Amino acid sequence: MNLRLRRVVAVLAMPAVLMSAAEAAPPVRQSHPVIGTWRITMPDGSCSETYRIRSDGTTLVFSNEEVAESTFSISDQPDKDGFYKEVDTIVKDNGKRDCLGDVSEVGHSSTTYLLFHPSGDMFLMCVERRTDKCLGPFIRVKGNAI
Repeated sequence: MNLRLRRVVAVLAMPAVLMSAAEAAPPVRQSHPVIGTWRITMPDGSCSETYRIRSDGTTLVFSNEEVAESTFSISDQPDKDGFYKEVDTIVKDNGKRDCLGDVSEVGHSSTTYLLFHPSGDMFLMCVERRTDKCLGPFIRVKGNAI
């Protein structure tokens, strides 16, 4: 699985929904498995992305030179197959390139499905509720890393 699937997510994503910075994202329970800092690394090791996912419904992403912020909502519990539905909308971006050389578009919204490893320390991000179109693993970062 590689980061190039991110482009698949962008192509298959829902139409963009603009959200003002003043609009608050729905809160997420502090014990939700998605809360924390996560890292995904390109298969060749050349670049990694770090996601700081907060219980206030916001995410801060560092990818190559890019710094982006988004709001998100996620189902509180997984579906019968173990997937959590997540909707993420980019609300701020520094205009610089990410690990794939892309610049994120403010207002872009995407829907993905997260599948957590039983350990809680890894997850896959999938375009559909199945594992053949996923990116990951995202690995939980322990301690005070970015």
